[in-house]
Amino acid sequence: MFRVRRIGIVAAVLLAAVAGSPGSTQAQQDPAGSARSVGPAPTADADGGLPAGWSVTGEGTARQLVWHSDEPVPVSDSGVAFYAGDRFLGRPVGTPDGRSFRLRLGPARLGDPSGLQARTGERRLDAAGAGPNRPAGPDRPGERPGLSARPPARLPANAVDPGRPGSYRTATGDYRLPSVRLPGFAARVEMRAVVVAPTNAPGHRPLALFLHGRHATCYGVRGDDASGAWPCPSGTRPIPSYRGYLTDQKLLASQGYVTVSIAANGINGQDYAAEDGGAQARSSLVRQHLARWAAWSAHPASAPPIVRRTAPADLSRVLLIGHSRGGEGVNRAAMDSLYGAPADQDGYHGPVRWHIRGTVLIGPTVFGHNPTPDVPSATILPGCDGDVSDLQGEMYVDATRGVSRGAALHSAVHMVGANHNFFNSEWTPGQAQAPAEDDFWSGDERDRVCSPGTATRLTARQQQTAGAVYIAAAARLFVAGDDRVRPLLDGSGRRAPSAGPVRALTHAVGGRRTPAFLPDGRVTVDGGRLCEEVTDVVSAACLGSGGSGVSPHFVPWEASKEPGRRAVALRWSAAGSTVRVRSAEPVSIAGSRALAMRLIVPPNSRDTRLDVGLTDTSGRRATLGRVRLDGLPGTDRTASYWGQEVRLPLAAAVRAGVDLHRLKSLEIVPRTGSGRAWLVDSWGWRAGTPAVRAADLARVDIGRLTVEEGDTGVRTYRVPVKVTGHGNGRVRLFVADPGTGGVTSREVTVRPGGPGPEVRVEVRGDTRYGYDVSHDVFVKAVRGAVAGSYRGGVTARNDDPAPTVGVAPASASATEGGKLTWRITLSEAADVEISADVVVLPVTSGAELSTTDVDPRWLDMNSGERPLPSRPLSRLRGLSLYADVPPGRTSAEITVPTVTDTVTEPAETVRLRLRIYDESGTRHNGPEFTGTVRDPA
Repeated sequence: MFRVRRIGIVAAVLLAAVAGSPGSTQAQQDPAGSARSVGPAPTADADGGLPAGWSVTGEGTARQLVWHSDEPVPVSDSGVAFYAGDRFLGRPVGTPDGRSFRLRLGPARLGDPSGLQARTGERRLDAAGAGPNRPAGPDRPGERPGLSARPPARLPANAVDPGRPGSYRTATGDYRLPSVRLPGFAARVEMRAVVVAPTNAPGHRPLALFLHGRHATCYGVRGDDASGAWPCPSGTRPIPSYRGYLTDQKLLASQGYVTVSIAANGINGQDYAAEDGGAQARSSLVRQHLARWAAWSAHPASAPPIVRRTAPADLSRVLLIGHSRGGEGVNRAAMDSLYGAPADQDGYHGPVRWHIRGTVLIGPTVFGHNPTPDVPSATILPGCDGDVSDLQGEMYVDATRGVSRGAALHSAVHMVGANHNFFNSEWTPGQAQAPAEDDFWSGDERDRVCSPGTATRLTARQQQTAGAVYIAAAARLFVAGDDRVRPLLDGSGRRAPSAGPVRALTHAVGGRRTPAFLPDGRVTVDGGRLCEEVTDVVSAACLGSGGSGVSPHFVPWEASKEPGRRAVALRWSAAGSTVRVRSAEPVSIAGSRALAMRLIVPPNSRDTRLDVGLTDTSGRRATLGRVRLDGLPGTDRTASYWGQEVRLPLAAAVRAGVDLHRLKSLEIVPRTGSGRAWLVDSWGWRAGTPAVRAADLARVDIGRLTVEEGDTGVRTYRVPVKVTGHGNGRVRLFVADPGTGGVTSREVTVRPGGPGPEVRVEVRGDTRYGYDVSHDVFVKAVRGAVAGSYRGGVTARNDDPAPTVGVAPASASATEGGKLTWRITLSEAADVEISADVVVLPVTSGAELSTTDVDPRWLDMNSGERPLPSRPLSRLRGLSLYADVPPGRTSAEITVPTVTDTVTEPAETVRLRLRIYDESGTRHNGPEFTGTVRDPA
């Protein structure tokens, strides 16, 4: 008996294997209960017509949406996401073979399922449209879609260029240590790295550690057949993703930094089993390496040769650089270094003998929306990212707002024309040892912004050079404390000449900013609209439904409706219409030199002009000046609704006698004829980078309790919530109801050492086989807290045996023009669909049923093939036959319709086998059965 186990970062489970048979896959559901083959035509289920490859299985709380791919889905950082049109449904659980993906629906209806999509980044995966996602709907006002995309204007050069190589000689070498065990992972994880460090730099040097993202792990000896297996099977070798940042390492090393880039294939090959997608495991791996470096610093003789022959590392000055899921991993490592992770989840239990001064996050994921607020960060957002295409890394900036002291600078660098993969040379075609690709998939249609060769798309070399420059800028600001490079990161509008033609726009929160008019519960809006929440339609709450492109600021999270994330939407049809943002309490930005605002304008729009003014509580008003904005280059495949930072000096307000201690409102007056804009937030700004000291914050980790469902009765369980750290904090808890499919939320106070917020769930027992049922809980920091393990809950495990599966008759027969019919039988009904597919095998003797012997419509639906030339059915590569028994039923039929002809023939046979998959996705052979067709008597 195979057991169901939870293996993903979304509340869904895999189908357990059928007792007496090795396993089962999922197919489409037929409400009439007859098993049938899957063809290209949509089929019906309780939610309406489903495209080929999709099915809805189970009932009630066990109901799931399933997509099956004919080919393994490539390993990616963003993973697979399900959508219904523009509506984000969630991230499904995948099987290790990368073919089947399941998302728990509960009782919620899909609506019109004809718009179902499986995506990874901006790429459409399902057979209904294996190309880029292109949301339907009219262009939004102000987009001016007829204009061609163009790069932003060239910015003035910064006074200091951190991209110039330093004077130190460098050496390069690898080290390899014994592999380590990490919680929840069956296989050990490698401890391997490449070091590039100076050989003639004086004293102990700061350490920069790189962590690559989630990529394929192994490739064939002929340079093909990339996979996500771990350990690498015989005949394959590990993909050296960790060697993909040598350009960045060499620049930093020449400037006096010890650099190390670590391997994480062992995590990439197993993180499908981690609830958080592997963030905690990556943190553990990073800290395992840091602990070794701390030991080598204290005892140099114990270090590997490359470490001994280069400058010693100063562990009090550490910069972490993470790419994609590596970005999420180094963010968690920074958090765990300040606020320890729960011992049962962490793979490192030693002391913290290092100080992380900052992080650089390249095209990162942040599934938990849980940045570390008191560690400075710079997040590179690639404008043509085809993997993490929603640019969710923006949350490393936005989600820090108001959580802690706000002294740490959190920067976003929007790099026009950069894709996801090319920051790593081992993921870049022409540079990589293993197979590699451009993640921005152009398909048959040229994208005017991101296809290679356009005016806005970067080459691999340009992108890698720019990435190295901005990593060096973060190192110089966060680690070396050189405030002269701050304008390259904080929205001041400066460029580094060494980055070449790259256009990089920046904005930031933190630093010496003072909160002004933030779109929270303390402001009201006249003349515009306060967008109060993220809804279940991507960006619809603030951007409006329909249209093209999305906004990184409104990227969805686990809850379809999420309070606490707001912006101010402006829409005008004539110049001069004032939008006024009023505060319920007086706002002080005294001591600031300028008012900084993050403003979004539609992609490709030009010359949006806005006058900006301030009014104090006594009614004195001053116009600060006018801002002018052009939209970022964008199409319906980019996340280009991004807030550009603008600043207006406060001198005019001072001259007018406006009391900057007691401001009442912010006024924005459009001066163009029509358009749209969105105010993300506004701040009092002054130059400089303050010293950062981590606050005493509470840390919240949601655990998962797994229980047996039982046979009868209702049992109540408490979700494990652990609160550690120091000081009281506020978090928002989200509780999913598997019975209704809804999510409720509440804001609560958390205190370290206490019992934690109480969340109780009820589990109802039964005696029928079904799926595990997950009662999920999520958490987000609001103020004075951080969230580590942001999701958990209670999983009620199915404890009832699966029915046995059989096929009758073992040998069916029919005359020409009739149907061969078999019945799939279960020993008892189940609460979920029991499914299998069918393979046609060559017959061992006699004539075989051919393409001209079966109904041509059946043949076309199930294989896309034509009858002529006549060939045995077993030779059709594309023949796909699926069978399923719906919930509550104990049998279903398989039929093969035949046709009559005028040729006298011997009896012809078709030989079939039921193929079943276990919960890991491994294929097993089920019973064989045959059918014989004879000429009419």
